[in-house]
This record gives sequence, structure tokens and C-alpha cells, in this order.
Amino acid sequence: MAAWMITNCKNGVSSYEIARAVNVTQKSAWFMLQRLRLAMQDDKGGKLGGEIEMDETFIGGKVQNMHRSKRPRGLGRSHGIQGKTIVVGMLERQGRVKTAIVCERTQKMLHGLANANIAPGSTLITDEWGPYKGNQFVHEIINHADAYVRGHVHTNGIENFWSLLKRSLSGTYVSVEPFHLFRYLDEQMFRYNNRRDKTDKDRFALALSQIAGKRLTYAEVTGKVPETAI
Repeated sequence: MAAWMITNCKNGVSSYEIARAVNVTQKSAWFMLQRLRLAMQDDKGGKLGGEIEMDETFIGGKVQNMHRSKRPRGLGRSHGIQGKTIVVGMLERQGRVKTAIVCERTQKMLHGLANANIAPGSTLITDEWGPYKGNQFVHEIINHADAYVRGHVHTNGIENFWSLLKRSLSGTYVSVEPFHLFRYLDEQMFRYNNRRDKTDKDRFALALSQIAGKRLTYAEVTGKVPETAI
């Protein structure tokens, strides 16, 4: 039941809802969902090709709403991107999306991600952020100060993915620690990448087929011991 719900609920499903549905504790339901997210990791290799939208977003609560003990030092009651986790996304139009958590938005970091995940000869579409410039791809830029769409040049696809992701994080999961964020990205990517050509039953079957050979202990998921490489 938990596998069916997490693979098919557009905005995710909370551990409290799973706990009520299958009559277990919230702690057990949370652990169950984390193991299912491991099964939902994208095992497909290969690079993205064609027209690729690339963008970054910032995940985290508002600094002004944080308790003083958790507020990043030196930020006061400011808000915006300070103290948040940076996530970079690459969307292949009519195809898959890939994400990566990074520590900075420098040219070296963004170019490295693009080269590792995008096939040569592809068209890269980004906003006007400076570090994207100078890459090896055919590069189209949309300046959001002037317009959001210029013919085929826009980043609306990856922006839509960010919207879905943040809706699940803010509305369903409410509070996600940076340590666990990559698992929630895996969950959202699984549903998004399999939304077009798979039914609810197909997504459920795919997730179950990827469980074999993967194991995640409670000590690993809580960071008490390093996670075993699969």
C-alpha cells in the first residue's frame, strides 16, 4: 500500500498518512518511505540530449521563521537564498529530468554538471545567470528581466518541476533536513520521469522491480553509520 501511494500521489504522501493506512507507528512508516525512495532512484545511465533546460533552485525554510538556535549565524532575520540548500536541475524536453545538490553556483560547478549529464551537440537553455556562459554546448539564454518565453527559448519545464517539488516539500512533508533531501529528489524525479508513458500500475510495478538487491538500515538512514554502496 505504501509503495502504491508514494509512486502515484502527485504531491507525495506523509509518514503520518502511511502510519494510519497500514496501522504502524509514524517512525516505522517514515523508515518504510525512505527505503521505498531508495528503490525509486533512477538506475538509467546515459546523458540527456536534444534541448536541455538547466536551472537552479533553493530549498529551505525562511530564516525569519527559524528558531534562534537553528538560524545560520550572522544572517539575523534575513531571508532569500541565504542558509538554503542549492539544487541544480537539467530537464530534457519530452524526456527525463536530473537533479544534483551542490554547495555553490560557480562556473566550475555548473559546467562540470552539464558536461557530466548532457550529451555533446545538445542545446542548453538557461536564464541569464553568468556562470552558465562559456560552456561547450549551443547556448540559448532567456533574460527573465525582459521576458519568460522567446520562441522555444524558456525554462518553463524545469520551473514546473521545481513547483511540483516545492509543493510536496512544503505542503506534504513540511520539514525536510538537508541530509535527507536527495531521497525526496529521487522520489519526485521518479514520478516526473515516468508520468507520460506509464500508468499508476506501471509506476508501482517499476518501483517494486527496483527493490531487489537494495538494503537500507535504520542506522544508515539516520546517519549513525555510512550508507552501504549499492
